[in-house]
Amino acid sequence: MSKVQSLLQGLFQSGSKGLAWLIDPEKEFSIQDFEWIRHSALDLILIGGSTADPIRLEGLIKSIRSQSRQIPICLFPGSYHQISPEADAILFLSLVSGRNPEFLIGQQVKAAEEVSESGLEVLPTAYLLINDGEILAVHSISQTMPLINSQLGLISATALAGKFLGMSYFFLDAGSGASKPVCAEAIRIVKDKVKCPVIVGGGLNSSEKVKTAFESGADLVVIGNGAENNPGFLAEVLNLKQWYNHSLNIN
Repeated sequence: MSKVQSLLQGLFQSGSKGLAWLIDPEKEFSIQDFEWIRHSALDLILIGGSTADPIRLEGLIKSIRSQSRQIPICLFPGSYHQISPEADAILFLSLVSGRNPEFLIGQQVKAAEEVSESGLEVLPTAYLLINDGEILAVHSISQTMPLINSQLGLISATALAGKFLGMSYFFLDAGSGASKPVCAEAIRIVKDKVKCPVIVGGGLNSSEKVKTAFESGADLVVIGNGAENNPGFLAEVLNLKQWYNHSLNIN
C-alpha cells in the first residue's frame, strides 16, 4: 500500500482525523508564507481546481515540495490536463452525483494512459457534489447539478452505487466557496453505507464546521478558501485536529 492510501486507510481504521490543504494553482499566494507547514501536523496537500493550467500546476508542485518536505502531495484534477508525475498520488475521480458522461468516464479515459505512465499512486474515488442548491464553479464546469443536502435517500443510493462500482474512497464536496458545507446527516449516512474512507470539503470556513464534519464521520477534512483568505485559519484547524485526536485517545 502506497503513501496516500496508507494515510487514508490508517485514518479510517483508527478513527483518527486528518486534515488536507487544497491549493488552487490559479489563485495567487506565496508558498513562502506557509513555510511553517513543514513542521506542522498537516496530513496531505491537494493540488488542483476547475480551471487549473497544467504548466502552473507543475511549477506549483515543485515549489510546494521545496517547502513541505515529507507531506504527501496529491492531485485533485478538474480535467485530464491536470496530471503531473511531480505529485505523489492522484484522486482518480468519477463524478457519480452528476449525469454528465464526460465527468463520469470521458475525462478518465482521456487521462488513463498518462496516469498509467506517470507512476502516480492512483486512488479510485467517487466524487459527490452536495450542498443546499448553490451553483458554483465546479457545477458550471462539469455541467452538473449538486445533490441537495436534504436528499438523504438519493445521497445514500449514489454512494452505494459508487461502492458497488468498486470505488475505494468517497469525496463529498459542497464546492469551493460554498456558503454551507455538506450536512452532518449526509456525511453520516455515506460513512455508514460505504464503510470506506470519506473525505469532506467545501464551505468549511470555521472551526465549528470542521468539528461537525469530524464528529459526523469525515476521515479527512479539506480546507481551501478558508486558508487562502486567512492563513491563520489553517493553523487553527490543525490545532483542532490535534485536540480532537487527543480526546479520542483519552476516551
